[in-house]
Amino acid sequence: MKILNTRKEFIVETDERPTDSAHASTLTSLSDGTVLTAWFGGSWEKDANVSIWLSRRSKDGIWTKPRNIEEVTGTAMWNPVLFRLPDDTILLFYKVGQSIQSWKTWVTESYDNGDTWTVPRELVQGNEGGRGPVKNKPILLSDGRTIVAPASVEINDVWKCFTDISADGGKTWHAGAFVPVRYAGYNIQMVDQPFSKYRCFGKGIIQPSLWEDSSHVLHMFTRSSSSAIFRSDSYDGGQSWGQAYMSGLPNNNSGLDLVKLPSGALVLAYNPVENLPNYYKGPRTPLVLGYSSDNGDTWKTELVLEDAPGDYAYPAIVCTADGELLLTYTYKRERICYWKVLYEE
Repeated sequence: MKILNTRKEFIVETDERPTDSAHASTLTSLSDGTVLTAWFGGSWEKDANVSIWLSRRSKDGIWTKPRNIEEVTGTAMWNPVLFRLPDDTILLFYKVGQSIQSWKTWVTESYDNGDTWTVPRELVQGNEGGRGPVKNKPILLSDGRTIVAPASVEINDVWKCFTDISADGGKTWHAGAFVPVRYAGYNIQMVDQPFSKYRCFGKGIIQPSLWEDSSHVLHMFTRSSSSAIFRSDSYDGGQSWGQAYMSGLPNNNSGLDLVKLPSGALVLAYNPVENLPNYYKGPRTPLVLGYSSDNGDTWKTELVLEDAPGDYAYPAIVCTADGELLLTYTYKRERICYWKVLYEE
């Protein structure tokens, strides 16, 4: 992979921020060449004034003034996820609930590139804990009709991943089985046990990102509490998953996202650092793009997005038909940063 050109910009300048905090962005490339992005913003994560914000980037590079498009008065909102269907319908998923355990997933649709949205509905009526995409975008499988959404739950200090599956354009969903995880307690410094790539210390795995390979096998990379990105593989379209195992990449208990290029290669946005000693998080810097040409087995860092002290995390990444990578991420919990990366293979 060769990086030809890059452009970095902020959706909102510091003195124009509509909220003190902005986090967990998502984006999608639209058929007219514009870009739509969303995030949650308010005084701080979990606060009752946190709601979903949206901005659109025109073809000449101008971002619209962010607008608050979804708000539930007095209740925190979380983790918007944008996804464009083949017919150009845009789905926006998001979570509502004071705690992660009480999350309900809602979805709204746009038929005009994000200008207007339908009345939101619960994705799965009556569910608590979270269905549908938890942070990262769904993918459309090669059969052209099945949507698979990367999902996870956090219940009683246990993190579990699964996939939600829709065969009718996102109208109805059914959940696959949880990814098997070999939990190994909370002492990550346990040196009296032999190394095992299957051992996961701490709470477990959450917030997967998905891809389908040329053999129609489905794969996920996940955030973990175990100082490493974990991986699992599915041979039945996400209905069931193999034992989760370390991918060989470090993880600081922070969000990641990846995208498959038209060539089949993968680009991963992540923080390539381990957790701090005796703590289940690490510094959310640097933030880089990695590249794999062998279905995620080995990786090479292609671009350093951020490497200064600070909080640069929760990336979202897509690729366009024009050979561009587009991504957004949290910048110091204050703003959302956007990159456009022109590449060739």
